[in-house]
Amino acid sequence: MCFPKITENEIAGKRDTQQEEEAQEWIEAITGEQFTKGSFEESLRDCVLLCRMMNKLAPGCIQKINTSGGDYKIMDNISQFQKAAVWYGVGDVDLFNANDLCEMKNIALVTQTIFAVARAAYKHPEFKGPYLGPRPSEENKRDFTEDQLRAGEAIIGLQAGTNKGASQAGTNMGASRKIILGK
Repeated sequence: MCFPKITENEIAGKRDTQQEEEAQEWIEAITGEQFTKGSFEESLRDCVLLCRMMNKLAPGCIQKINTSGGDYKIMDNISQFQKAAVWYGVGDVDLFNANDLCEMKNIALVTQTIFAVARAAYKHPEFKGPYLGPRPSEENKRDFTEDQLRAGEAIIGLQAGTNKGASQAGTNMGASRKIILGK
């Protein structure tokens, strides 16, 4: 099986600059630090801001943030951020791969991870804001009695449709069938 190669232009097409701006403003509000390296991806590349953001959301969740060093230190920061994000409540499917940020291959996934961290923040009552994105839905469990459940079985919902008044009277589907005898 051959998979088509995804070009950089296709990946860049998935990026949403408005979401990136919202994520940047949220990170700046949480950490109290400004993005200084120019572009969104350059400021996040070493993952220092993301680690500091996680430490603000959950103090002490990342023990050591590497502020200098090569790619190995960057990968260590990314790994620590991802572990802290999972501990905070972000699902594994919402995390970006290390190469997405380190090599700046898919910044759209990095932005989605930031939004996933923001959704997880809603579930922590100790966090008082600012918030990013909509509040996630919560379970609304209901308890019904046996009588209520049995009464509901007798009702045919209109989603299933109705056949009231359904007949084929007056239907004319093209020419009538002609039967020729004797040939």
